[in-house]
Amino acid sequence: MTTLEFVLPPELEASAPPPRRDAVRLLVAGSAGIRHARFVDFAEYLDPGDLLVVNTTATLPAAVDARRTDGRPVVVHFSTALDHATWVVEIRPVGRATGPVGDLAAGERIMLPDDVALELIAPYPAGQVAARLWYGRAGVEGGVLRYLARHGRPIHYAYVSHPPPLAQYQTVFARDPGSAEMPSAGRPFTGRILVDLIARGVPIVAVTLHAGVSSQDSGEPPLPEWFRVPETTARTVNAARASGGRVVAVGTTVTRALESAVDADGTVRERDGWTDLVLGPDRPARIVGGLVTGWHAPGASHLQLLQSVAGAALTERAYAEALRERYLWHEFGDSCLLLP
Repeated sequence: MTTLEFVLPPELEASAPPPRRDAVRLLVAGSAGIRHARFVDFAEYLDPGDLLVVNTTATLPAAVDARRTDGRPVVVHFSTALDHATWVVEIRPVGRATGPVGDLAAGERIMLPDDVALELIAPYPAGQVAARLWYGRAGVEGGVLRYLARHGRPIHYAYVSHPPPLAQYQTVFARDPGSAEMPSAGRPFTGRILVDLIARGVPIVAVTLHAGVSSQDSGEPPLPEWFRVPETTARTVNAARASGGRVVAVGTTVTRALESAVDADGTVRERDGWTDLVLGPDRPARIVGGLVTGWHAPGASHLQLLQSVAGAALTERAYAEALRERYLWHEFGDSCLLLP
């Protein structure tokens, strides 16, 4: 059985935030084998001269209650901003549904609070037949972000028993609103851990990547996402690699951003824009040499990204051990540090 084929027992789906962010378990997998720890001790597993790269995106209250023209209730997930009024959206039925509404049509108007109409323009990406996502346009005074601040709530899925407030979906690094869902690899970090890293000689730099909805169908590749790698981050990453330090990415979002900013000669450059890069065994990571990650569901495209950094064998060993030791999955679950 490979990492793309494992079965996740329902009882291993974390249904609520832990009492303390840094109290979650941490599985460390590397050339020396597998070790079990707590996230509060994260800094002990990096070396002086390593570099930690984090994501400054902040999670949006991206879910809004709405109704179709026939009165049926739905939930709109605002996934990705394309301009002031046009977004990629996902329309889901109310309740414990596991997928999107399947009978939508271009031109349909979804009614949001305050008599705001969301017009469905076309399936996204263009050319889709059974569309999960749509181009949608909502003309809202002040823009969609301000509207979501008034009427939205965090996106959550059926395994979350009592949806927590937005603050529980923000990381300590969150500065720039734009992600439909939390970049959850960064959630266990606290101020104490950051101080421990700095004291150990591990500097911290940032990128930004705004993540869309993560509810892709099994095997569906990641969609384009907006990212920015600042000049100072690019310069520090290049210096760390030149001196023999590992570049450790906090999450798949950071990995995608950094690997999207690499020139043909292997140099990271300042860059911003849209990335459609898909990392996997056939496109290995060139810059990232370590990865902090949560545990991803069977069939998720993130699993291929993990293999692009850590290799298939180490990734499979880590997941087998996590299942055996009953680690918890999803955004409020336990963590993994891959150090190939």
